[in-house]
Amino acid sequence: MTTKPPHLSLAESEALQRRRRARNWAMLVVLVGVAALFYAIAMVKMAQHGHL
Repeated sequence: MTTKPPHLSLAESEALQRRRRARNWAMLVVLVGVAALFYAIAMVKMAQHGHL
């Protein structure tokens, strides 16, 4: 069940949108970083076992 957010002024609405956008970009950076880390670990493990 969701509740309706309180009525926000235009400035408050824009500030909220900027914060959400910044949080989304930060999450994208974290996810790409984790994916790159897993890829690097897999490449190192395969190189150690002679699969590359």
